[in-house]
Amino acid sequence: MGTIVCQDCQKVIEHYENEKVSTLYSTCPTCNKPEKK
Repeated sequence: MGTIVCQDCQKVIEHYENEKVSTLYSTCPTCNKPEKK
């Protein structure tokens, strides 16, 4: 089983079925909003 983890807040976004155990890094919707400064 694999895990998708947010690279910003380290929250687990999703688990998925895979032959190998792995961790993928992505960005969750709450961290994915572009910041305007």
